[in-house]
Amino acid sequence: MIIEPKIRGFICTTAHPTGCATNVQRQIDHVVVKGPIPSARKRVLVLGCSTGYGLASRIVNTFGSDADTVGVSFERAPGETKPASAGWYNNRAFENRAKAAGRKAVTIEGDAFSDAIKAETVEAIRANLGQVDMIVYSVASPVRTDPTDGVTYRSAIKPYGSQVTSKTLNTSTGEVSEITVEPATEEEAQATVKVMGGEDWELWIKALSEAGVLADGFQSLNYTYLGSELTWPIYHKGTLGRAKADLDRAAAAIRAAHGEHAAHVVALKAVVTQASSAIPVVPLYGTLLIKVMDEMGLGEGTIEQIDRLFREKLQGDIALDDESRVRVDDWELSDTVQTELKKRWALLTTETLPDLADLPKHREEFLKLFGFAIGGVDYSADVDPQVVN
Repeated sequence: MIIEPKIRGFICTTAHPTGCATNVQRQIDHVVVKGPIPSARKRVLVLGCSTGYGLASRIVNTFGSDADTVGVSFERAPGETKPASAGWYNNRAFENRAKAAGRKAVTIEGDAFSDAIKAETVEAIRANLGQVDMIVYSVASPVRTDPTDGVTYRSAIKPYGSQVTSKTLNTSTGEVSEITVEPATEEEAQATVKVMGGEDWELWIKALSEAGVLADGFQSLNYTYLGSELTWPIYHKGTLGRAKADLDRAAAAIRAAHGEHAAHVVALKAVVTQASSAIPVVPLYGTLLIKVMDEMGLGEGTIEQIDRLFREKLQGDIALDDESRVRVDDWELSDTVQTELKKRWALLTTETLPDLADLPKHREEFLKLFGFAIGGVDYSADVDPQVVN
């Protein structure tokens, strides 16, 4: 069948198997070309392993540090005439390449929030790795069912305390306009913390510890985004900020139980994701950030960012901020970049957007998440949606 992108709002409902596999290979090539990454952590669990920073983490540890991995993600398998989710294709492409390189790669697909998937993962670790010495938590979901009481919580990405009015972007039309977002209720804020806070991270560490599959001196990382002052009203100071603060709480609790290096939140830069595309203000900031950082020679995608994290930031004595976070958003939040962003933000209109920002690249990066817009792929060719090379 011929598979084309089908975009509905902020969602692409199709994915291309060849494009996804090519994208995975290009990330692997980036790591291999840069050379080995010294690491004693050879048994890695990646939660949320199929796309974005989670996939990049699995690639960097496998092809940079010769690690064996177990990955967990929630995916949609293909049918005879229906493509799978992009993550399903990414997982298969990664497994094929990892095994060809002589590395173990076991993937479990299901609800990472559930007790059943935690138990299945424990058994996969026992059978394939024995124990894990690195756990990367990169789960991104708008919904979570608490396994203790069966209640389903839905996140609400809104300001907290008062309404916010700001510029925003329609990525389909290129129109810059003003939007007013009403504040979240306390119930919505608490639900967002339940979904995106640190509770599930703690439950994973507890389950792994009680099962005896955590190696002595293990390290756990949880990825977050703090952002610029330009997005703070809707992001850092909103319901998401409440959830991010809970990650810091959880990290401190894990360190208290398991040692000073057992858990760190890692602050990363803004990149194009399906989730971020749905947040008011953020896509406009993203188009601006792409342009400014590319012009300054500082552009980084997910693989470049995670490669720098493991290759540089986690080597030797780890530099931490006042909240014991590892900061890889340092280039984005540098005075030079932020000063230029704020200057351009004030000038942004529908008419000035093409000169000040890079909407075409933002759109391209979005399509790449689903295996489209990748050079060298023949999208007119007939493909089997159930086969990944």
